[in-house]
Amino acid sequence: MKIATYNVNGINGRLQVLLRWLDEARPDVVTLQELKTSDENFPETALKDLGYEAIWLGQKSWNGVAILSRVGTIHETRRGLPGEPEDEQSRYIEAAINGVLIAGLYLPNGNPRPGPKFDYKMRWFARLHQHLAGLVALDAPVVIAGDFNVMPTELDVYKPERWLDDALFAPEVRAAYARLLEQGWTDALRALHPGETLYTFWKYWRGAFERDAGLRIDHLLLNSQAASRLIKAEVDRTPRGWDKTSDHTPVWIELADRTSR
Repeated sequence: MKIATYNVNGINGRLQVLLRWLDEARPDVVTLQELKTSDENFPETALKDLGYEAIWLGQKSWNGVAILSRVGTIHETRRGLPGEPEDEQSRYIEAAINGVLIAGLYLPNGNPRPGPKFDYKMRWFARLHQHLAGLVALDAPVVIAGDFNVMPTELDVYKPERWLDDALFAPEVRAAYARLLEQGWTDALRALHPGETLYTFWKYWRGAFERDAGLRIDHLLLNSQAASRLIKAEVDRTPRGWDKTSDHTPVWIELADRTSR
């Protein structure tokens, strides 16, 4: 099963980019972030014409997450992260597909730091910790995929000294990500590319993509059942070079049908 994550930065405005990538890359399952559209304006028909079933949690102008599948029925298990009932931001969705539990998330940015947005980010992270603690030991493959808005280490950011005060690189944010891994999650890209410089996001300005001045903030975390089946993990840089594209690029993994290592 080929599972990908992609922050599309506006699904309707960049629909042709998404459809082109889906047609060329043919992932089996995809989690999408930053839909920036209401539920009723989600492009379900265009995706279905390409062979993808979809579930989504939209929000007008902001946030929004979705899961797409072309290999099996999507059995939704959760929409919205528990722990803060008054939270109306659309950032988490979860479903079972062909025996794999897949969650798509868009963790808050948190800037400026300090401030209310950073406080919200840390509360959201705490809620994520609590929820994932109940998933990591499941006797089935679990994949948590999305835009985490975290650069876990200095290897994951171009010129890390410029980001020391940023909410994506704050010590407490990186520590929160590390605590997730301590629960038993495997960072798929780092598992197969332990010392390699890999970026998933490049700003639009100052030729960041051309200079490869990027960040690695899009991650796929695997429980032990999924990690034992991991055979590939890659960043697909190609769509980032297309016209009218997202500032993120897709990241994907491939899981074997059974334990491979």
